[in-house]
Amino acid sequence: MAKNQNIIKYKKPLNLNIGLMIFLIVIIYVIFNIFEYLTSSPVSEYEVQQGTIASNHVYQGLILREEEVLCTEQGGYINYYVKGGSKVSSSDVVYSIDTEGNLADEITTAGQDGSQLGEEALSQISEQVDAFTNSYRADQFSYVSTFKNDLDSELGQILNTNALNSLSDQISTAEANNTFYRVAAGTAGLIAYYTDGYENVTVSSFTPELLETADYRKTSLDTNQQVNPQDPVCKLIKSEDWNIILEIPEDLAESLSEGSSIRIRFCKDGFTTTANYSIMKKSGNFYLCLALRTAMIRYFNDRFVNIELVLNDEYGLKIPKSAITSKEFYTVPKEYFTQGGDSGGRGLLIEQSGEDKTGALFVQPTIYYESETAYYIDDEDVHAGDQVLKGDSSQKYTIGTDVDSLVGVYNINKGYAVFKQINITYENEEYAIVEPKTAYGISLYDHIALDGSRLKENDLVVK
Repeated sequence: MAKNQNIIKYKKPLNLNIGLMIFLIVIIYVIFNIFEYLTSSPVSEYEVQQGTIASNHVYQGLILREEEVLCTEQGGYINYYVKGGSKVSSSDVVYSIDTEGNLADEITTAGQDGSQLGEEALSQISEQVDAFTNSYRADQFSYVSTFKNDLDSELGQILNTNALNSLSDQISTAEANNTFYRVAAGTAGLIAYYTDGYENVTVSSFTPELLETADYRKTSLDTNQQVNPQDPVCKLIKSEDWNIILEIPEDLAESLSEGSSIRIRFCKDGFTTTANYSIMKKSGNFYLCLALRTAMIRYFNDRFVNIELVLNDEYGLKIPKSAITSKEFYTVPKEYFTQGGDSGGRGLLIEQSGEDKTGALFVQPTIYYESETAYYIDDEDVHAGDQVLKGDSSQKYTIGTDVDSLVGVYNINKGYAVFKQINITYENEEYAIVEPKTAYGISLYDHIALDGSRLKENDLVVK
């Protein structure tokens, strides 16, 4: 009997290697992210810092003080003994006049010999140099010249005074012969060595033309070596009270009309203080008159000074306005949230419907903000039309019934974009001040996207 020669091949069942499949999925995911990284443009970041935004106005002001120009009664050769900006009593010798010139030459020569400085004077000058060196900044190079001039003036004062004392016998003889005169201040005050024609101007006699600086001239007095009778030799500022007058626009005058004091900042050195003020109108223009009782000595050599009126000085987290964007959220009433899940956090019971889905699914969406009645969530875990069950009730809420937009920035601390709501307290054209320590908001030193319009939630960030 013949044997059956037909051979039936047995099909082997398809065996899937789960490990290999997972490995391929991981490889595809890594390749996708590398491709996205390489093709994405970098996102510039900004580190959140504390700062201020001031709604300020800068105006040029005219300084008015109680000033008296001192003129010499005798003509001759002059030497000075008090540094500009120094306070003097009525009996302090400010300058001397030598009608013949011999003693004046000796005093001038001695005033150029630094070897005559005593230990006390050298120590005082050394302290001033150290103080200037420690406070010096590269952006304040102009102060080097001012410091040099002040130091030269102080050295001259000290050396001239030493010479005056060392020549006491000769000076006594010259004084007896009416050829040498030591002149005291006569009144207590602050010494300045310049005139400009504004010495007798007061707030009541002020005219708008005085604010024009095109023809302003300032004459230095301490550079004179020889003077004639009745020549001005120095100036005495006799009061700590002083005024600054600024021209301001009408709308600013109206906004300040109900106040009495204002915070100001001197642009010259950044000094800030509060001044009382009044507003006056002359020739159809409005003028702000600031009344001060401090810091006059800082500006004794100035007639015009730029003043910044600090009208609004907000402090908080300072961020660029380019980082600010908005995002739309679902708003869900708080009573539909319940505690649950492994973490015991707040979540929603989403109704499951269909042939193979029954009951409810507990989800914990990210909460981006909360109002008094609702939480703000996005569409990452829920979708428009989902039914939310209310615990211990038959009531339902449909996701998407209520929506609202929030203003915020994208936090990129973790390498991907996370929207953070912000409360803006003040802003100008470039920056905004954000309220610190807000729930669901940003914190000091957070890194945010500089251009918030380029990102969406969970976008990977290429820095």
